[in-house]
Amino acid sequence: MIYVNVRAFIIREQSGVEEVYVQRRMKAHEGKFPIELPGGQLEEYESLLDCLKREVKEETGFDVMEVVDSLEYVKTKSMQGFVVECMSPFAVYQTVEGPVDSMGVYFKCYVSGNGLAIGDDSERVGWVTREELARFVEKDEVSGIDKAGMQFYLNK
Repeated sequence: MIYVNVRAFIIREQSGVEEVYVQRRMKAHEGKFPIELPGGQLEEYESLLDCLKREVKEETGFDVMEVVDSLEYVKTKSMQGFVVECMSPFAVYQTVEGPVDSMGVYFKCYVSGNGLAIGDDSERVGWVTREELARFVEKDEVSGIDKAGMQFYLNK
């Protein structure tokens, strides 16, 4: 079985500096509780954007206001009954080795509302600068799923 996930780079600008929202997962089976991005598994026939909004709300309390760096969007319906969305997200990942076979889509987005102190199986870590995120990545304190995505973000 392959898992399909949506992950969020929730961003904001503070005093001319871009920050990203990160959290610490508190699931007992994950061991050392790594730093990660909000996100989660797609439900059957759930659109990527609906999943993004749901997961961000569940894990952070924020409402997605705007998705950025996603350049195009097309939605079609066919005679055979398929409704298909096609879009250009910020990034896509796929595990090629490891304990879980998964792929996922990263979106950069802006949010509104007040964040939760404790979200869905997560402890709020909050807003970090690119430099702070780079230190988390360098020290390998991040989720194995998000490490490549965070490095991709930092390289942009």
